[in-house]
Amino acid sequence: MKEKVTREVSRFNNELKLQGFKAFQIEEDGAETRTYSRKEFYKICLTTGRSKIHYADKTYEQEGTILFFGNPHIPYSWETISTTYTGYTILFSEEFFKNSERSESLQQSSFFKIGGTPVLKITEEQRFFLNTLFQKMIAEQESDYVFKDELIRNYISLIIHESLKMEPSENYEQNKNASSRLTSVFMELLERQFPIETIQNPLQLRTAQHYAQHLNVHTNYLNRVVKEVTGKSTTSHITERIITEAKALLLHTDWSISEIAYALGFDYPTYFNNFFKKFTGTNPTAFRLSEV
Repeated sequence: MKEKVTREVSRFNNELKLQGFKAFQIEEDGAETRTYSRKEFYKICLTTGRSKIHYADKTYEQEGTILFFGNPHIPYSWETISTTYTGYTILFSEEFFKNSERSESLQQSSFFKIGGTPVLKITEEQRFFLNTLFQKMIAEQESDYVFKDELIRNYISLIIHESLKMEPSENYEQNKNASSRLTSVFMELLERQFPIETIQNPLQLRTAQHYAQHLNVHTNYLNRVVKEVTGKSTTSHITERIITEAKALLLHTDWSISEIAYALGFDYPTYFNNFFKKFTGTNPTAFRLSEV
């Protein structure tokens, strides 16, 4: 009988999930790969250098010091152009930040919205002040202070409030082919939902409507664009990816069929069974047994 394989995640990712927060200095991170799940963690970076940031359907090319806000629900990628690149990064979950009674949902912040501007140009004076906040968070996370989490949340809030005083950077270029870019963003957002690592964090985005809402476009428009570029409907892409993940979970975990169904966002195992059989020609149990 084939041995079940436990899905591996990096030690850094495990520590991050356990604590809900991590701060580190970028220039000290050159030799270390930090792998973490973008599905769960917000990101704020203070960096100095030249870079190109692709965020949703926009591209920001920046030089000098910037402050970047990353939303785990919005696809983004980062190209470093400079030979030297320094700064600080903090990663934190919404649950960590919302433990404060005064906090609002991060998705309501203008910096984390898909229609907002996630990049701020920082002056030398502002950089000096923000450097201090990031350094304090790095030091505090290693301390034994009983209320250090609350103190760190206060530092994050202070960064956000200081940022609200600044003018956002509008130095961006819209992708010339809007259809291709939106399709690319959809495909990246789809892929970012996987792999499903634990039963406690089930799949959240399961329909074309869910993706359209996250991308701030009408469902019909997203469907038309994706079909135009790829030849397949939005629903087809989602279905194929869920089936691929279902097969992986059936083969490489010892989760029950009910647990897999829940992890993939199905309310009842029978719904999952019918879905799986419709697109594979067999039911989940038979598939699992046939591959053993």
